[in-house]
Amino acid sequence: MTAEGREPEPPHRDDRVDGRDETPNERADRNWDELMQELRVMQTGTQILTGFLLAVAFQPRFTDMDELQRDLYVVLVALAAVATILALAPVGLHRVLFGHRRKPDLVRVAARIVKIDLVVIAALTIGVTTLIVDFTVNRTAGIIALVAAVVVIAALWLALPRAVRRSLQRDVPPQS
Repeated sequence: MTAEGREPEPPHRDDRVDGRDETPNERADRNWDELMQELRVMQTGTQILTGFLLAVAFQPRFTDMDELQRDLYVVLVALAAVATILALAPVGLHRVLFGHRRKPDLVRVAARIVKIDLVVIAALTIGVTTLIVDFTVNRTAGIIALVAAVVVIAALWLALPRAVRRSLQRDVPPQS
């Protein structure tokens, strides 16, 4: 009871937007947990690609690569390192900001980092696909694989989410 004899108001809960009964802090915690799940998936895929790339240099046929393939290989190793660093950045940021009550800011920055990492992973995936097909088949097939990978990633990572979002916007307000 307050001094005026009323019941105290519960913590601010915002369910106007998406129907969830959660405080801003609960929403930030949920969004952080979802980002961490996404990063776990991204890290696993990136680690597999990185391991593959590192092992390639120690294979007997590595010396059979032409100059363009070796250059592409070096770029892909660098992209794999960048993707790994980006995927770990939100965790490091969390450690620095832990206990400072900045979770909404942390979620916002981490979400941007994840988006950047997706671009790097897309480039890495396209490049690895191109390198493998170029090396095992021929340059023309490698270029076809590059174009196909770009089309598939653009369709699944850009066009499909936009189409789903447009469809949902007609029916339900956006969620965070």
